[in-house]
Amino acid sequence: MENLCFENRELSWLRFNERVLEEAEDERLPLCERLTFLSIFQSNLDEFFMVRIGSLHDQMLLDSESRENKTRMTPGEQIFAAAERTRELCERRGKAYRALIHKLEEQGITLVDFADIGEKSEKYLRSLFKEDYLPLLSAFVVGKKQSFPFLQNKEIYAIASLSSKGGKGDKSDKNEKSKIGIVPCGSTVFPRLIPIPDRTGCYILGEELILHYLPLIFSGYKVKLSALARITRNADIDADSIYDEDLNYREHMAEVVKLRKKLCPIRIELKGDIENDTVKKICEQINLDSRMVFKYDTPLDVSFFSGISDDLRSRAELFYAPRHPQKSPDFDESRSILDQIEESDKMLHYPYQSIRPFLMMLSEAAHDPSVISIKMTLYRLAHDSKVVESLAEAAENGKQVDVLVELKARFDEENNIEWSRRLERAGCHVIYGLDGLKVHSKLCLILRRKKDEIKYITQIGTGNYNEKTSRLYTDLSVMTADPDIGREASAIFQALTLGETVDHMQRLLVAPHCLQNKLIDLIDGEIAKQNNGQTGHIRLKMNSLTDKVLMDKLIEASRAGVKVEMVIRGICCLRPGVEGFTENISTISIVGRYLEHSRIYIFGDGDDAEFYISSADWMTRNTLRRVEVALPVYSAPLRKRLEDVFSLMRSDNVQARDMRSDGTYVRRYPGKEKPVSCQDIFYDEAYRIASEIK
Repeated sequence: MENLCFENRELSWLRFNERVLEEAEDERLPLCERLTFLSIFQSNLDEFFMVRIGSLHDQMLLDSESRENKTRMTPGEQIFAAAERTRELCERRGKAYRALIHKLEEQGITLVDFADIGEKSEKYLRSLFKEDYLPLLSAFVVGKKQSFPFLQNKEIYAIASLSSKGGKGDKSDKNEKSKIGIVPCGSTVFPRLIPIPDRTGCYILGEELILHYLPLIFSGYKVKLSALARITRNADIDADSIYDEDLNYREHMAEVVKLRKKLCPIRIELKGDIENDTVKKICEQINLDSRMVFKYDTPLDVSFFSGISDDLRSRAELFYAPRHPQKSPDFDESRSILDQIEESDKMLHYPYQSIRPFLMMLSEAAHDPSVISIKMTLYRLAHDSKVVESLAEAAENGKQVDVLVELKARFDEENNIEWSRRLERAGCHVIYGLDGLKVHSKLCLILRRKKDEIKYITQIGTGNYNEKTSRLYTDLSVMTADPDIGREASAIFQALTLGETVDHMQRLLVAPHCLQNKLIDLIDGEIAKQNNGQTGHIRLKMNSLTDKVLMDKLIEASRAGVKVEMVIRGICCLRPGVEGFTENISTISIVGRYLEHSRIYIFGDGDDAEFYISSADWMTRNTLRRVEVALPVYSAPLRKRLEDVFSLMRSDNVQARDMRSDGTYVRRYPGKEKPVSCQDIFYDEAYRIASEIK
């Protein structure tokens, strides 16, 4: 019976991406924002197959009978269950795509194929293809003398079933097997959207042009049938398992990035008509299970929507109303930021409040004579990072700057490698993570010497030090001069410098050794209250919940009568409302304009409640296989703000969905009640407060 409480991680993630798709389907949203959500749905699904299905593929090869610890599914069962669910979602994606194309036509933008164009346009496109495309295209014919070419990850290819041309005097064997023709369509030389002459706002996709004129490419053959194909490759590489200690770690990670592009295919997507025999041959050539073939009647890649949105930028009604991060009332930007933090704890709430005070703090620290050192962990950075600029300036000004750059930040490795080189050139001491552990914490420590006394300024956040995502993700950043917090942050950095992790902390919760166990203690505290006739209460906000140890403890709390309220945007493997087990647990997911990224843990109520913000989701990878930090929040004003933030999110009836006991989600609608969109209200409040700041 208890197994009914759990949801498979991969299927739960697909439910999350379904909620993203719902945004693309939502006619209440501006058109171009719906286009963006459909693009996000696709990019999310690409990463899901590259990382999660890729990881399961590796597990299946190593131990096909192993079972995950929640629903007891084998790797193969998870892969093919996810594949079937993906087919269902992609049918909905196709309907959403066609609906959006219809809406674009109302705005004067039309996408056509060759069945919809006249003779004059066809003549122009044929000439364009012959002159601009044909000389630059590569083509492969797979046969006895030509091996199957390497297909790049996420690139589109035109494939054709070819036979020898018949005719008078032809001596070819009539029983000769068809050959496969392959043409890459992804050259950066060619535009994706090709305008149709004399039809304003009318376009054809570049790959459709190439597909149509395959007979001109394979002129020595008859093109029997053709289709477009897109390969997805495994991107799940364990960088530590292939690390050679004699190698430079940064150069090793650069090689890992190259290797990722060559890993085995795990999915092929097709659009068009092609024989099953040809598809089977391709699967055999790339060693792909036929159950991982997905056929669509819509484009394989909708990233071209961004170009269409750019063309429509002047039509404000097609986009969200502009919103910009506002000034925080916590800071007076005309005074020293460091001095203000020493006066009282401060908190920024992104994207509603600007990241500017934090950037000012770093810049001030780089030049302040009292600052002797800056220590920081970096995970994902903006391409034009002011954070790196300040750290480099600090080192150049003679400060001791220790920076841990996590090179294993998936898909950001190349960016982080370049930033690490820039920091080293400036004189920073750069550390490249730990063996077997990612450093995912968002931790910054500034040490000042004032009147022979060391002062600590500690910043701990829920999100990356990234100026771009601070405008798109909801995150929290707390800055404190609490000396106990500062000393513990210093101990964390000392351990990281030695390639180690801390085993015990009094204030901070720090994975991998003192986060999960401390959370269990905190949950036990609420259970004890309930058993002693008091009221136990747990409030949690995070991206994902998969850690079975913590989920088992939440079930125990629910069974004891503890009220558990959760806001979980993405994966949630714990089903609420299961009679006798999780009936005191309620869970909502908020998917909206801004990506909900902050993590808040609240245990208890009133003055005795314990508040934390953290970089860690409740996933085993975060609690046991990463360096994560959770900060206790002691300041009464900040605690009140966190409580208000959580309460408002829980009352959302516009972007929130309630999770049901069967794992499905039901969207809330205001009905006759007043609409409550927490993200809109947070921004309205930020604008109101900023307008009152003199």
